[in-house]
Amino acid sequence: MRIDTITGLLEGTRQVCSPNCDERGGDEPISLLVIHNISLPPAQYGGPWIDALFTNTLDPAAHPYLQTIAGQRVSAHLLIRRDGEVVQYVPFHQRAWHAGQSCFQGRECCNDFSIGIELEGCDEQPYEEVQYERLIALTCCLLESYPAIVPERITGHSDIAPGRKTDPGPMFDWARYLDALKSARCRG
Repeated sequence: MRIDTITGLLEGTRQVCSPNCDERGGDEPISLLVIHNISLPPAQYGGPWIDALFTNTLDPAAHPYLQTIAGQRVSAHLLIRRDGEVVQYVPFHQRAWHAGQSCFQGRECCNDFSIGIELEGCDEQPYEEVQYERLIALTCCLLESYPAIVPERITGHSDIAPGRKTDPGPMFDWARYLDALKSARCRG
């Protein structure tokens, strides 16, 4: 697994270009990693709806829940599906629209300086072993490629948007993930 820091692309992943991104602006380094969860419709996995949401091609007639989110303009840098597939929607050097109204350590607009990784899942169900494996490998790769991201600057969406967001949820095992980063000898 390797990141081309010129193109901002993760080699060996399926690339699905999202229009929901823009230039970060300024010279501030990427310094925050935000972990999310997503499933469309809720708690349903494997369908085309996440790609459709992030590419503005969602069919609201396909499911009642999709009607409630049709028209949203959101994205993430990466998605880790339940089967371990990694999908990249936005190059890392661009600003993905994943955090919304957010604040980390007194700094607002987290999209400006963060990378967002979505785990296919929901708050009520455990994540798959392969998702943890991919997340750990990706995190190590990101820590190496973007030195301003350190383990203390890895957070959940719920932590930067409290009261508004709950992901990655109570089923995400933070201790397991952070301990595995140390065991993998990721920089940081």
